[in-house]
Amino acid sequence: MKPVIICGGVGTKMWPASRQKMPKHFLSLVKGKSLFQLNWAMLRKKYKPEEIFLQTNALQAEIAKGQVTEIVAENIFIEPEMRNQGPATGFAAAMLARKGFGDEPFMLIQSDLLRQDEKAFLHSMEMADEIAQKENVYVTGAMKPAQIVEGVDYLVKGDLITEEDGIKLWRIVDYVDRTEKEKIRSLMDSGNLLLHWNHTAMTPNNLLAMFKKYKPEWSQPTTENYAELPKGGIEEVTARVYKDGGAVAMEFPFEIVDFGTWESVAKYLGSDENNNYIRSKKYTAVIGLTDIVVVETEDALLICKKDQSGRVGEVVEKLKAEGKTELV
Repeated sequence: MKPVIICGGVGTKMWPASRQKMPKHFLSLVKGKSLFQLNWAMLRKKYKPEEIFLQTNALQAEIAKGQVTEIVAENIFIEPEMRNQGPATGFAAAMLARKGFGDEPFMLIQSDLLRQDEKAFLHSMEMADEIAQKENVYVTGAMKPAQIVEGVDYLVKGDLITEEDGIKLWRIVDYVDRTEKEKIRSLMDSGNLLLHWNHTAMTPNNLLAMFKKYKPEWSQPTTENYAELPKGGIEEVTARVYKDGGAVAMEFPFEIVDFGTWESVAKYLGSDENNNYIRSKKYTAVIGLTDIVVVETEDALLICKKDQSGRVGEVVEKLKAEGKTELV
């Protein structure tokens, strides 16, 4: 198995700390460490530096090397520009294939997630590796939903392949887009519904062949032609693969924390006695206010209600429209 850590976005919902020059996954968030550093440390419990790959842009590659000095420079894949998840996944597969790893499974590791049981997650990688070597299947991650979650896609499970240490491997028979709310509600009580949690795993050669079948435009990405590839989410391919029975899902028995907003950070790290989250180098006193976020940087200050932190990206869009690029 070849782990490929992917870093691409900025995380505008975590402005003003998260910026183009220092995206959220490189911020010091948890005990003085960044999410990138924590994910690297997790993978190092099983893999050597030369076995771990990184896919990102040129700027973030330099930040990554500054935070983790043992990164192997030859293992960094530089995306010429952002083309979304579909082309990016094909690019990772193509780069690995050119290095001679076309028949060895790889897994994409999102750098802005924390997996609460690292040992179990590393074992799930072994399970994905084993089935991806034996079968030409697309492997992804999933979790059992306790309730309907908005803004997330779903998978419908079929037969159980195996279970090890609480991790279940399921055949997938259908894909349910987050917009299909009536279908989600109708399947919720069936016990067959899974929350989709990505973590793409497959051999590079099989993934590129899958792209050639369902989305030929993405099947031969190179550094030279990457900017010409049509943008799109990988679901443009995998939604059809799921329905055609060509996919398997790892059902994770542990929590995955998605650091998408300041509210999610506050939930993970905890808040003060008034349920406020404050990130500032200055002594900051908040009186008579509850459930708010305060984030200060050298040139900007954010104050908002926790449940409105998902709108922080609107500030970034406004700054861009006003030409204040130094603040984004």
